[in-house]
This record gives sequence, C-alpha cells and structure tokens, in this order.
Amino acid sequence: MRGNPRRPYRDVAVAVPVSIPYVRYSTDTAHAWIARALEELTSRAGIAPADLDGLSVSSFTLAPDTAVGLTQHLGLSPRWLDNIPMGGASAVVALRRAARAVEAGDASIVACVGGDANEVDSFRKLLSSFSRFAQDASYPYGYGGPNGSFALLTDHYMRAYGATREDFGKICVAQRDNALTYPQAIMRKPLTLDDYMNARPIADPIHLFDCVMPCAGAEAFLVTTEDIARDLGLKHATLLSTIERHNAFPDDPIQMRGGWAMDVDELYAMAGAKPDDVDVLETYDDYPVIVMMQFEDLGFCGKGEGPEFVRGHDLTNAGSFPQNTSGGQLSAGQAGAAGGYLGLVEALRQVTGQSLSWQVENARTALVSGFGMINYDRGLCSGAAILRGDGA
Repeated sequence: MRGNPRRPYRDVAVAVPVSIPYVRYSTDTAHAWIARALEELTSRAGIAPADLDGLSVSSFTLAPDTAVGLTQHLGLSPRWLDNIPMGGASAVVALRRAARAVEAGDASIVACVGGDANEVDSFRKLLSSFSRFAQDASYPYGYGGPNGSFALLTDHYMRAYGATREDFGKICVAQRDNALTYPQAIMRKPLTLDDYMNARPIADPIHLFDCVMPCAGAEAFLVTTEDIARDLGLKHATLLSTIERHNAFPDDPIQMRGGWAMDVDELYAMAGAKPDDVDVLETYDDYPVIVMMQFEDLGFCGKGEGPEFVRGHDLTNAGSFPQNTSGGQLSAGQAGAAGGYLGLVEALRQVTGQSLSWQVENARTALVSGFGMINYDRGLCSGAAILRGDGA
C-alpha cells in the first residue's frame, strides 16, 4: 500500500547559499569546516548564532561526535536538531525535513550544513568501516570502495542501452567547462574529450575522469519562512516540492534506476511543474552513469534514452540543457557529505541571481537530485527537490 500523497509546502524559503572553498588535503577537523560554514551563514544572514533554533548536520568525519556533540563545540542551543548520514542525498533530505519543521513551528530558522575533513588517509579510514555489507561481501574479494561497484553498473548500462565512453565523456567535459567559470572548483585545467578517452583506467570501463576528487570543505544554506527571509532582506527561493526514497526497487538484479523513478510524478505534481519548466538541473554526480540515470528517472527522457539525450543536448551553462553548473563533484570536488550539498547550494545561487559561476540566463526554476550510500551493490538513498526563485 502506498502512503498518502505529500502535501505541498507552505511559506518555506531557502536562502543564503554558502560554500567554504575546498582544498585537496587539510589537517583541519570536520568541526572546523562546519564551524566556518555556520559563521559565514549567520554573518551573511545578519543574525546571531543564537537566532538559529534549528540545525541539520551531515558529515562522514565528524565521528565520534554527531550533531548533538557539535552543539556544545559551537555553543549552540537549538530546539530542533537533525543528524543526516546519507551521503549524496543529505542536502535534499535535510531541506525537506527542515522545511516541515519550519511549517510545523518546531523551528523558525534552520541551518543546514554538510562538511568534511580530508587528510591523506581519510578515504581509507572511511572505507574500513563504511558498511557491514562492504566488509563481508566486497572487501574479501579486493573491492576497495565504490569504483568496482560502479564499474559493474556502468558496464551493464552500456551493454543494455548502447551508451559509449564518449557519451559519458561528454558529461564530464561539459561539467569541466562549467567548473572553469566557478572560482572555487578544485579542477581548474580544461578537459577535452581526447583527455577523457586517453585517461588511465581505474576499474574498467571507469577511467580517471569518471571519478570524483576527494577533498575537504563545507556547504550550507538556511531554511526559514518567506516572511522572515523578507524581513532579513535575504534573496531566497521558494521550496515547491521534494521527494525522498530509500532502498527503492530492491528486486532489480542490478541497479538501473533510482528512487526518483518511483516518486517523480509526485515531485512534479506537488510543484505544479513539468520537466520542460526546469531551467537548471543539478544532479548528484559521483560517476557519469548516475547522471545519465537521473536524466531518465527524473523524466527528461525515457528509460534507456539517456545516451541519445546526452548526444542531443549541450550540457554547459550557456547550452540547451544547463546541468551541474558549478562543475559538479566531477570537477569542483567531493568534500565528503558536502558533495551532496554542492548541487543544492549552486541551484539556490542560480535561481536567486547569485551564482559564482556562469549565471544561466533567465534561470528561475531548478531541480536538484541526490543519491547516496552505496551499501554493497546499489545506492540506497534517493531524493530530489524543486526550487523557484526570482532569477537575476
């Protein structure tokens, strides 16, 4: 039995997009990165930290602390608190839960922040205790992280739907072009399709530029009411709709669709919108095959039509289908859980005329999608949100 349709949001504003510039390696703790994001968030909003009566935190490297311990570290005393360990789906989940808290009156100004450290050995330490499935079913066979799992998924997708490495390369090259206009991107060197095709293999058919660059950094935004946003003089977007789904389609022998496909009709119906109304799309992009799957599962083309869709569109900020307008994780970098925030923060900038990258012309409606927590053979968390702003 399906649950009741989710009711539309009322009077929810999203404001103050904050990005703490990424660095490849850092000895600073996750606490420090998150603190810097919160400091900039409150400063730009013109409020005191005590005015934050809600806090949502996402981090892989905050342990042994959680959001609870962080309140004492930072001297905060919120009446509403959430800790969201959902990787690439974290920002969308944080947004939708904070929005319902604001609607219910449980909080009036919620800070949503994702941040992570990255020392030289951080990624290995994270993988060592990532999941019981991985420890028992992947690591004994030499699979050290997501590359092996996504290589199998990518290979299957290519065989099933006729996608080529050139198709995935077009996504990566377009995102690098976008990143070259984003001053905080880690990857600052132009990328050609020849560069992509000739890059060293990582886990066939995945090559170097199919993979994200782990780094350290933080992203944040505020969720409040439209009245409060106006009173504070904040440029803001209105939240139109969100969806969240976990462990979708568990009987699929290999993941070829995400939870978006299960709830996409509700996403658009709640927003009173359709795919053609979307001016900017920000997908979660740990690998380009997932980007292509989101084109399909979010209704921009049919299942299996992703390769043709990519061939028929210019994915750059000045193109026919602006996608991952700050470069996405593939070029801006993946700062742990902050990587799941990157697209939402960039979407907020685009629809409020505050983009640090190339401002998409007449951008008013943005769709953001998240994907996270590959357990053994599939990602378990999927989410999406539609925002509408006043544009530039």
